[in-house]
This record gives sequence, structure tokens and C-alpha cells, in this order.
Amino acid sequence: MFDEIIGYVKKLTEAGVALLALGIIMQVIFGNIVPFVGGDIVGNITAIVASLGAQSLVGLVAIGVIYVILNKN
Repeated sequence: MFDEIIGYVKKLTEAGVALLALGIIMQVIFGNIVPFVGGDIVGNITAIVASLGAQSLVGLVAIGVIYVILNKN
């Protein structure tokens, strides 16, 4: 049962990353105002990266953890 839950979480994470990529592409193509995206995705990602960069070592560790989580097979 626990393996099934992990499988569902992985599938939801993959779907979320795919939707995020689609939102970024649409915002790059159509500009900041994309009616059905609902926000400034590129601006939000830029703000997150800037805040992680301002935290120096803690930000670097957080980026590493996120990378490992998303690339885990």
C-alpha cells in the first residue's frame, strides 16, 4: 500500500513539473498575461531562485535537495 502511495505521489509530481514547464513556455510565448495560467510563473521562479541565492550555503543545500528529489529514479 505504501508503494502505491509513493507511485501516486511520483505521478503527481511528474504531472506538476510538466504543467509548470507548459506554463513557462506559454508565458515566454504570449508574455506576462496568459489568461488561463493564473500568475507570473517566470517571476515567481526568479524570486525563489533569488531568495535561495541570498541564503548562500542554505540555498545551495536546498537546491541540491530539490535536484535529488526531482531526479530520483
